[in-house]
Amino acid sequence: MIVRHWMTTDVVTTTKEASVQDALKLMKRHSIRHLPVVQSDGTLVGWVTDADLRSVLIASMLEELSVEDVMVRRPITVSPEDSLETAAQRTLENRIGGLPVVEGQKLVGVITVVDILSAFISMLGLMQSSSRLDVKLAGPKQSLDGVTRLLQNKGAEIISICYLQPTAADEAVYSFRIKKCPMDPLIGSLKEEGIEVVSAEA
Repeated sequence: MIVRHWMTTDVVTTTKEASVQDALKLMKRHSIRHLPVVQSDGTLVGWVTDADLRSVLIASMLEELSVEDVMVRRPITVSPEDSLETAAQRTLENRIGGLPVVEGQKLVGVITVVDILSAFISMLGLMQSSSRLDVKLAGPKQSLDGVTRLLQNKGAEIISICYLQPTAADEAVYSFRIKKCPMDPLIGSLKEEGIEVVSAEA
């Protein structure tokens, strides 16, 4: 999954000459928290958030301040062909709520934390009518492939499989998202094979 498929392309932008008050009004009108700052040719020159603008709002009433005085001049960006994992990592590492998407230096979109979360929820099938089954694999005789085959042989339709990072002393745990179905037969079959069911959600 790549950024291009999840970014917003109908982007509200501002210019560096805009006043702080005008930029805040623009954000309020469109219910957004970030504004890319662009030149007339679409070149990205900055990035400003509502928090940035509100931090200087009182000062802007005493002296004329523009977006250029507040904006981040070298914002962290992604390209449309970057993976969603890359976008997620950059937002998390830098504790930011969104990223401008650029090709060369031209703004082509914006991707926010909400966009990224929506993508991962879709990928994991969390919005579908589904059940969850978490199993712990221990020892060489238990494998992900074996559990997958067992579930499929019992008629389970697997939507996604997620590896849950273990602590140092724990065995690997895998979370299976499967289409809604009776869970008791699946749990019983797994236990017959000596596979520990950590948790299940019908």
